[in-house]
Amino acid sequence: MAKEVLEILAHTSQSGELFFFDDLSTDLPSMLYDRFPVLNSLDKVVDVFNRTGDHRFALGLGNPALRLKLEKKFADAGGILTSAISPKADIGSFGTSIAHGCTILSGAVVTNGVAIGKGCLLNPHCSVSHDAILGDFVEMSPGARVTGHSYVGSFSVIGTNAVILPKVRLGSNVIVGAGAVVTRDVPDNTMVVGVPAAEKKKLAPLTL
Repeated sequence: MAKEVLEILAHTSQSGELFFFDDLSTDLPSMLYDRFPVLNSLDKVVDVFNRTGDHRFALGLGNPALRLKLEKKFADAGGILTSAISPKADIGSFGTSIAHGCTILSGAVVTNGVAIGKGCLLNPHCSVSHDAILGDFVEMSPGARVTGHSYVGSFSVIGTNAVILPKVRLGSNVIVGAGAVVTRDVPDNTMVVGVPAAEKKKLAPLTL
C-alpha cells in the first residue's frame, strides 16, 4: 500500500524529500528504490520533522484500526495528518467534502454531494455516488461501490467488488465480504457476505 501512495506523493509533493516509516519489518533496505530513506523508529521521524520543518505525513496502510493507531502515534510526535489523493482519481466539484488524512488511489470515483470522513481509504476503481456519506477511517477495497444516498459508518470495511445499494445504512465496524450486494441496513459490529448480503457473524466492538 505504501508503494502505491508513493506514486501519488511523488507527483504531488511540494517538498523534495519523501520518507517511509516501518518499525516492524526486519528485512527492509535503508533506502527504498535507492532513493527514499526508510525510517525504523519514531525518534528518526521526529528528527526529520525537526530538520525539515515539514511535519506532514500520509497513511500508507490498510485496516481502519491500524490507520487510526498510526495516526495517533505520529500526531503525538508532532505530525500533521495529510491526505494523499491521486490526480488520476475523479473527484466531484460540487458539494463534495473530503476530510483530512484520506488516501484516494488512482481510478477511484467520488461524485457530487458526497461527504467522506477523516482517514478513509479508497482503493483503485472503487466509487462513491451522489449524496453518500462515509464515516471516519472507512476502507473501500478495489472495485467496491457505495451508491447514492447510502451511509457507511466509521471503521467499516467494504470488500473487493462489493456493492452497497441506494439508501442502505451500514453501522460502524461493519465488514462487507468481497462481491457481496448489500440490500438492507446492517447494524454495528457485523460481518455480512453473499448476494444478497446476509449476516455471517457478530464482531467484537473495536477498542480504540
